[in-house]
Amino acid sequence: MEKTGYNRVCDRTERKEERVRLRNLKTGEIGLSFGCTMEGATIQVELENGELDSWSPEDCEEA
Repeated sequence: MEKTGYNRVCDRTERKEERVRLRNLKTGEIGLSFGCTMEGATIQVELENGELDSWSPEDCEEA
């Protein structure tokens, strides 16, 4: 996900309280965004099984 995509996901997640559905390109896992870490440039996601994870924007795309 390019920087503008990361910013768009974070804007929707943080400001509009919208959970964006994402797919991890490395693992194939699907998750819903619930936060962003600007200093670490990661997206916090809740996986379909309820576990929490953080993904690098380069490793994910909107699903």
